[in-house]
Amino acid sequence: MSNLFFRLAASLCFLAVVLGAFGAHTLRSTLELRGTLQTWQTAVLYHFIHAVALLVLALYGASNRGAWWLLFAGILLFSGSLYAIALTNMRWLGPVTPLGGLCFLAGWAWLIVAPVR
Repeated sequence: MSNLFFRLAASLCFLAVVLGAFGAHTLRSTLELRGTLQTWQTAVLYHFIHAVALLVLALYGASNRGAWWLLFAGILLFSGSLYAIALTNMRWLGPVTPLGGLCFLAGWAWLIVAPVR
């Protein structure tokens, strides 16, 4: 099962690089026109940092699976909502972003209180 978590995390790292390049090159003029380039860049940054954290956690097997899922949910909610806002300018998605941030915080808190193995 940890092989699956490792591959999912690696896929998320790959996707972060693809989305970063896509935003910097293909979408740059569109994002600048909408004033959402910084939003896109923030989404990519948090996506990539937390995908790398998922990769590391996957190497530890099932010992911190709860933290893994919380960080995964954070990527989907936080970065996913920011990507959608940057692409569509649907600002009503804004309240989803803090939920992702809370997932990130909960995942990191999990690692703070979890026993070290």
